Amino acid sequence: MRILVLGAGGTGGYFGGRMAQAGLDVTFLVRPERAKVLDDKGLVILSPLGDATVQVKHVTADTVSETGAFDLVLLSCKAYDLHAAMEAIDPAVGDTTVILPILNGLAHYPVLDKRFGPDRVLGGLCVISAAKGPHGEIIHFGNGASVTFGERDGQLHDDRCAAIADVFAAAKLDHTHSSDIQRDLWAKFSFLTTLAATTCLFRASVGDIVATDDGRVLIERTYEECLAIARASGHAVPDNARAFAWKTLTQQDSPLTASMLRDLESGQRIESDHIIGDMLRRARDAGIAAPLLEVAFAHLQAFDVRRARESRAP
Repeated sequence: MRILVLGAGGTGGYFGGRMAQAGLDVTFLVRPERAKVLDDKGLVILSPLGDATVQVKHVTADTVSETGAFDLVLLSCKAYDLHAAMEAIDPAVGDTTVILPILNGLAHYPVLDKRFGPDRVLGGLCVISAAKGPHGEIIHFGNGASVTFGERDGQLHDDRCAAIADVFAAAKLDHTHSSDIQRDLWAKFSFLTTLAATTCLFRASVGDIVATDDGRVLIERTYEECLAIARASGHAVPDNARAFAWKTLTQQDSPLTASMLRDLESGQRIESDHIIGDMLRRARDAGIAAPLLEVAFAHLQAFDVRRARESRAP
């Protein structure tokens, strides 16, 4: 299987790097400056699961058309880069190419479907805490690194997901071939929206929030808003996923924050519209009151307005 990984940052770099480390046919689609780093240093992974330095194949947007169509495209960009990412991978998508997006949220699916057709786009999500370090290395912060994927219509489609599972198994990557990927996507979407909304709103970790007088109940109310929206969508979050999320969202002394907060605090662009904004729009479409999501989203919109104004200042 020929695999194209968009980007070699924290997420794509880790999963694609592990596949390359296992000797699989992986090519990274990267910007020219990232290509130079890969040429000079290779793809460096620093992880509790094992460090690695791998020489990897790579192309840029100017040269990807020379490689022909790939069997699998692993899409791991930020939501605000989705349109540029689609333009970049387009020459690599053929009649039988499968696209596996592991972006956060759900808003990217209609966009990808319109561009490439729903039959080419799988459902996917990942669980990992990783980032690109100051010298281009991939820093994996935790022990977990997993991918969950499946057919969004629940059909087999020539066992292509089974073939992808074999690829992940060969790379010794933790993976789940889901029989109900919509359920799994909504379980993560509900959890992540709550985590991002609350840690960004309070500018604090889960442990710091629950240490306040009302923090725990405010997290609970935010999560209940998201769960109600999931139910209205027809994809109620199952009991085991709710129990895990609730334990994680209310753990005392937990240092956990959303990656959105880390991006916000470092002055980078954030995915607030793609995550919290999209959840809030779904609430309004369903006639569900979501006052805490409203406050969180307005807070992040104000941050975006201020950031844009400051970027224009002389």
